Amino acid sequence: MAVLALAVASFLLLLLVFWLWRRTRRLGRRIDALTRGEEGKDLGAILDAHLDKVFAVSNEVDELTVRTAVAEANLRRSFQRIGLVRFNPFEDTGGNQSFALALLDSKRDGIVVSSLHSRQNTRVYLKAIVGGRSETALSDEESEALRKAGGQTPS
Repeated sequence: MAVLALAVASFLLLLLVFWLWRRTRRLGRRIDALTRGEEGKDLGAILDAHLDKVFAVSNEVDELTVRTAVAEANLRRSFQRIGLVRFNPFEDTGGNQSFALALLDSKRDGIVVSSLHSRQNTRVYLKAIVGGRSETALSDEESEALRKAGGQTPS
């Protein structure tokens, strides 16, 4: 009787081992399916490819940061504020063909260009602007152009 009980127990244990073996094999296939990515690559290869992409994007961001800093530095020195006044300085000419043009950077440094047009000739004058102010006297039109550009007129 004990032998029969042991035989039944052994048979049940053998069935349990077989059932566990099938379940383990099915789980193994499911894990393989989950870890297998595009084109049959495993999860490690996929993660390596993603890490390579992350490093490439990081390098591009670093490069763009440097390029942006250079562009911003150049932009600060470029003319950002512009003021233009057209006028007629002489009674014998028609139209507002003369002008005063103020060109300033972010620090309000720059120039005022004046062009006086008459029937006989055209004269062009250039005056330096530092901090929104001119060290030389400005005409009313030049002062107006400087004001339009965001500079200050001399006191």
